[in-house]
Amino acid sequence: MAIRDNTKVIHIGDRVIGGGNPILIQSMTNTRTEDVDATVEQILRLEEAGCDIIRCTVPTNEAALALKEIKKQIHIPLVADIHFDHKMALAAIENGADKIRINPGNIGGEEKIASVVAAAKERNIPIRVGVNSGSLERNLVEKYGGVTAEGLVESAIDKIGIIERHNYDNMVISIKSSNVMLCVKAHELLAQKVNYPLHVGITEAGTVYGGNIKSSVGLGIILNEGIGDTIRVSLSGDPVEEIKTAKTILRTLDLRKGGIEVIACPTCGRTKIDLIGLANQVETMVQGYDLNIKVAVMGCAVNGPGEAKEADIGIAGGTHEGLLIKNGEIVKKVPEDQLLNTLKYELDHWGK
Repeated sequence: MAIRDNTKVIHIGDRVIGGGNPILIQSMTNTRTEDVDATVEQILRLEEAGCDIIRCTVPTNEAALALKEIKKQIHIPLVADIHFDHKMALAAIENGADKIRINPGNIGGEEKIASVVAAAKERNIPIRVGVNSGSLERNLVEKYGGVTAEGLVESAIDKIGIIERHNYDNMVISIKSSNVMLCVKAHELLAQKVNYPLHVGITEAGTVYGGNIKSSVGLGIILNEGIGDTIRVSLSGDPVEEIKTAKTILRTLDLRKGGIEVIACPTCGRTKIDLIGLANQVETMVQGYDLNIKVAVMGCAVNGPGEAKEADIGIAGGTHEGLLIKNGEIVKKVPEDQLLNTLKYELDHWGK
């Protein structure tokens, strides 16, 4: 499977999407942007988890002013999310936003849109044109007899045209819906009509549990067709969970290398340890390693070594003790309460 390489190349800060470049992962802060300390703290956690691009809402002048200070303390491109007020877009651009996200249909008339495009053009920053099924224009709902993929695509093409009329094509396009299969069809249609890079996601996906399933299914189908240049997994929870899921989706589709993949066996009556707790601890711990390896967490010493053969390294629990396994071979036994630290030591010294 290959990423579409005929999409336009777009620069967002020091990152690049489109043209067959690697798919980048995005998230959005859920702090008040005006609270610089809280917002920076969250962004730094997201960076550590693997976030490539971050978006902050800009509903007030205070939030726009905060962008300048936030940018000084982070290391990834900053996108300003704008709704309804073109002045917030202008203020965000003035304060250093690396990209702005707008819906040209809801920020005012042609004159206001022209001023936003002119400001973006002056600094050569991209505009993400966003269309959402929840706010699809009434005339298109009536035309297609409801919210449809065709209606979403027509709306997106219309919004793209508005920006293009002002002689600007530095754009990223997103068309989102909480309906997975509608979203899939809309992306298939849009990819045939435009060569702008696409920001892909299932909007309002839901909780960490339900949202992960919907996002994995939807993004999996879309990305597997070679569509998509940057993605966001939308979850109602800690945005760090969005990054973890996005990385797993990309690795599963062989669209991203690097990062540790954790595999774990299902629990059964032979399990003598808190396998679920241990697996979760391992999954959290490995986020900080830039190693392209597979780690196995197994529940018992009976099948652990055999089941871990596909992994580079693994641990398996027993009765008050556990095993360290490398390439399917038992390396040593350790007390149960030392399993996690033993694995960490091995990862810290991997390849040394």
